[in-house]
Amino acid sequence: MIKTTLLYLLLFLAVDVMAENRFPKPQFEKGYELPQTAVQSPREAILEYADVAVLFGTLSLATWLVLKKRSRKGVFLLSFFSVIYFGFWRKGCICSIGAIQNVTLWLFDSQYVLSFTATAFFILPLIFALLFGRVFCAAVCPLGGIQDLMILFPVRLPRLVVTLLKIVPYIYLGLGILFAAVGAAFVICRFDPFVPLFRLSGDLPIVLFGIVLLLVGVFVARPYCRFMCPFGVLLNWSSRLSKWHATISPDECVECRLCEESCPFDAIITPNKGQVSEERSSGVQRLARLLLLMPVLVLLAGWSVSRLDAVFSRISPDVQLATAFQQNDKIRLKMMAYEVEAFEGSGIKKEELFLRAKAIQERFRIGGWFVGGFIGAVLGIGLIGVSVRRTRMTYEPDRGDCLSCARCFISCPKERQRLKVMPPVEGKT
Repeated sequence: MIKTTLLYLLLFLAVDVMAENRFPKPQFEKGYELPQTAVQSPREAILEYADVAVLFGTLSLATWLVLKKRSRKGVFLLSFFSVIYFGFWRKGCICSIGAIQNVTLWLFDSQYVLSFTATAFFILPLIFALLFGRVFCAAVCPLGGIQDLMILFPVRLPRLVVTLLKIVPYIYLGLGILFAAVGAAFVICRFDPFVPLFRLSGDLPIVLFGIVLLLVGVFVARPYCRFMCPFGVLLNWSSRLSKWHATISPDECVECRLCEESCPFDAIITPNKGQVSEERSSGVQRLARLLLLMPVLVLLAGWSVSRLDAVFSRISPDVQLATAFQQNDKIRLKMMAYEVEAFEGSGIKKEELFLRAKAIQERFRIGGWFVGGFIGAVLGIGLIGVSVRRTRMTYEPDRGDCLSCARCFISCPKERQRLKVMPPVEGKT
């Protein structure tokens, strides 16, 4: 009943967002004076520190609820609070996902000042993941929380489809870092599907994209988290190295398979004790072939992405304006009338603008080699991971993919026995 009510509320908010976008943006007459940039007030600074404090507090509480209390109800309530606070109250900004770009720009631009808030929102979830698993995804991330509320009739996707879709976050992460490093755009924020819903305003295509993801999330659990989120890649890596992590059963597994059925994220590794062992020589030969293929994938992907430099650079206003001037595109120049007026008033010569645009495209070309190489390496490592066959004796969470949502806890008979809500499992003490 609670989830159904929340579903109607979210749909109502989505309609309200679209209503705000029916009207054209105001057109300012010539002579309009931009207001002076206001200096951040002390209260605003205090609120930023308060956001970091709330982030640390919710991460700590989520860790306690998952690892110590093992409470699905507690995780759900904390997730709902995070949606309200970090989502609708703080308008989804600043968020850990977008902070990737802030950190990247700081690394590549010596003039950019990285704020304490952006640093904390980027580092704290990774530290907690390194220690306790993806508790940030479980109950703190507002983007994950709003999707979690929509999981009503989860279905399983074919394994091949899931494997292919899992490549998308790596591509998104690489491109997000590339665009931020070049200084062209913060594409992760620009195409965030849920921030417009939190702010009740935004570009109509992005709003519609967010609504589609929420509707898909009724059946495909957390589609953005699993198949798009760039920060999820970093959390996945950190969680695999976590010192402590959520376990399905409080003690021993009775292999009832109830946990497998309860997980909507396909994040539970099943036992394979009965599988026929492969000859060692066959496995070694296959691994050797894949290792030889790795450099080919890296170089091919790097070359392919670097060839997209002209396409990627068009997102930069400088490149757009330079291209319009070079092609004498009167229609485009008319559409960019304010940009043209600002450029002409700046006193910068066109030749300098052309050189700046060329430099941006060159940075995209060089960065494309690194991003493409990264994607090629991910593909190669993925192939190796799929080909390696490991013996698994019991049901256990995949440390990288597990979102620590605690759903498997309440389905485990040993857990229910611990909570004294059912008698001991027959044949087990």
